[in-house]
Amino acid sequence: MKILSYYLCIAIILISCKDNDDIYNEIDIVADVPENIIKTPCDFKLSSIEANSTIVMDCYLDLEGETITLPNNVNFDFKGGDIVNGKLIFSGGTIDGRLLNHKLDIEGTVELKDSTFKFYAVRWDVKEGKVNSEVALENNFKLERVMFFTKELGATTFLIDRLDAYFEVTKVTSTTTNANWYPSKEAINIPSDFNLIMTDNTHLRVFPAKLGTSREGATLLAVREVSNVTITGGTLHGDREQRQYSEDDGQEGSHLFHIHSGKNVTLDGIKFIEGSVGSITIYSTGFSFNPNYDPTTGVVIKNCEFLRSRRMAIALTDGRDVLIEGNTFIDTGLPSPNSKGGEVGYAINIEPDRYRDDNGVLKERQRVFNTRIKGNTERGSRGGFLTATIGQDITAEDNDIGTRVVYSLVSGTKIINNRFKASDDAIDSWAIFAAGTGETVFNNEISGNTIEGYSLGIVVGSNEAFVHHNIIKDCGAGIQLSKAFKARINENTINVTGNGIQATNTYSDDVEIRENTVTSGGSFHLYFAQLNNKDEHKNYKITVDGNKFLNINSIALSSSSGITFSNNEINGGIGVGNVNKYEISSNIIKPNESHGIRIYGTNSSLSILNNTISEPTGADRYKCIDDESITPNEITMSNNICN
Repeated sequence: MKILSYYLCIAIILISCKDNDDIYNEIDIVADVPENIIKTPCDFKLSSIEANSTIVMDCYLDLEGETITLPNNVNFDFKGGDIVNGKLIFSGGTIDGRLLNHKLDIEGTVELKDSTFKFYAVRWDVKEGKVNSEVALENNFKLERVMFFTKELGATTFLIDRLDAYFEVTKVTSTTTNANWYPSKEAINIPSDFNLIMTDNTHLRVFPAKLGTSREGATLLAVREVSNVTITGGTLHGDREQRQYSEDDGQEGSHLFHIHSGKNVTLDGIKFIEGSVGSITIYSTGFSFNPNYDPTTGVVIKNCEFLRSRRMAIALTDGRDVLIEGNTFIDTGLPSPNSKGGEVGYAINIEPDRYRDDNGVLKERQRVFNTRIKGNTERGSRGGFLTATIGQDITAEDNDIGTRVVYSLVSGTKIINNRFKASDDAIDSWAIFAAGTGETVFNNEISGNTIEGYSLGIVVGSNEAFVHHNIIKDCGAGIQLSKAFKARINENTINVTGNGIQATNTYSDDVEIRENTVTSGGSFHLYFAQLNNKDEHKNYKITVDGNKFLNINSIALSSSSGITFSNNEINGGIGVGNVNKYEISSNIIKPNESHGIRIYGTNSSLSILNNTISEPTGADRYKCIDDESITPNEITMSNNICN
C-alpha cells in the first residue's frame, strides 16, 4: 500500500482560444471515448459501506462535494460506472484506474487494482486541439500530475491512445524571485520505474513560441534524475514551422525530449517531427570532477524516426552506455520555409565539454563513453550522420548512411561495417573524415565500410587511425592523407575515377600504407605532392608496402620527403622528382606507354633498388629507368632488373 494525499479537482473552464491564430493551424480532433458509459445514478451511499467490502461500480455516483472516510480495505471495481464531485479517504483497499478522474480526490492508503493505467484526456481536463498558451501550460501540469499520481497508486504502465494536444514548455513556473530556467523541470516529466506507452493516435505538440518569449533548449518531455523508464510509440511534434525566430535564430527553439541524469532509459518507436532546436538531448547534472556529478547511464534509443530536426536530431554531451539502434534520420539541419538549419547540421552530435586549467591539466566538465550507434538509416542531413567531437569508445556500425561521418578528439572510436552511399549534396564531399590530433586521440578504427558515390572516400588526418578492409568505389578519389600520424592504411579495396591514394600540400608521419588494392580511372594510383617538404617535416616517414595497383595508370611522387615505396605491384609507371630521403625498392613494375621509373628534378638521398621492371611498350620512346634528374650524385641505383 502507498500513502497518498493528492488533490486533482480542477474546475472545467470554457476558454476562448483566439490567441496565437497567426502561428499555428487548427487540428482535427477525434477524441478517445472513456469506458464510463453508465449514467444511471447509484442507489446506495458510501457512508453505509462496511470494512473489507468490494463495490462494483455499475452506476454513476455523485458525491455532491462530500468527503467520505472509508472503513478498512474497501475495494472499488469497475463495470462501466463513475465516481465524481467529492473526496474518498482510504484505509487500505484498491480502486480500478478507470474510476479515477479530475473531479475525484483520493487520499489515504490505496492502490490501483491494475498496474496498467489508461489515460483519457476528457477525464483529466486536458484540452485537445487549438488552445492558448495558458491552457497549453495547464495541459502540461495536468498530464504530468496524472502520471505521478497514478505512479503513487502503483501504476507501472501508463497508456495513451487518442490524444492530440499542445503543451507549453517555455515558461518558468517557479514562484521564487529570479527563479532559474531549468528546461527539464518545465517539461512534462516522467517518473521512475514507469512505462509510458503511446500509439499512432498519440500526438504531443510543443506550443509555438512567439518572438521574445522563447527560451533556448526547452523540451516537451523529460526524464530528469529518475531511473528505469521506457517510452514507447507516439508522435512528438516540434514547433519548427510555427514558432517565431529572431533574425539570427542561432540556438533558439525547443527539443522534444531531454534525458537529464537518467538511468536505464529506453525510447522505442517514437516519431520525432520538426524539433525547433533538435529532437533529443542527453546530458547530466554537475561536472564530472565535482561531487554532485550524476551521470546519465544506460540509454537506449531504438526504432525511432527523426524528421526534419533543426540543428541536429540527437545531441549527446554527457552519458555512458548509450545505444542508438535501428532509427531513421531524415533531412536533419536543412533550411525550411520558416527557419535556417542552425549550427551543426548532423543527425547525431557527440560533443562533451572540456578545457585545460591554468596548469595545462585537461579538465572534463562532461564525459561521453561506451556509445554504440548501430543499424540506423540516414539521408539528407546538411552536415552529416555523425560527428563525434570528443569522447571515448564510440562505435558506429552497420548503418546505412547517405551523408558523412567525422570524428575528432576521440579514442577507441570505431566506424565499422557501415554502408555509405552518397545522396543529394553529399556527392561533392567525403564520406569519412578522421580528424583531430593530440594526446586524447588514439586507437581509432575505420574498417569494413562500403563507400560509393562521393568525391572522396576517406580522409585520414588524425592520430592512430587504423583504416582497413574498406571498399571504396565509384568515388572521385579513394583515401587522402592530411596531417596523419601513426596511421595504418591496410587491405582496402579502392576503385575510383580519380586518384586512388593521395596527399598534397600537407605533412604526415609514421604512416603505413600496406596491402591495398587500387584501381584508378584516368588519374594516379598514388599521388604524393608537396608532402613533408618543409624543413620541420623532413624526418617524417611514410611506408607504402605490398600494395597492388591494378590498371595502367601511374604513381606520381613529387616534391616530398621520407617515403619508402617497396614490394608493390604496379601496372603502370612511377614518376619521381624533387624528393628527399626516398627509397623505391623491390617493386614489380609493368609500365604501359610510359617509363618504368622516370626520375626528374632535384633530388637528395634517393635510392632505387632491387626493382623488377618489364620492358615498356613503345620501347623506342620509353625505358625501364629514365634518369632526367639534375642531381645524379644523390641517386643510388642497384640490382634493378629490366625484363
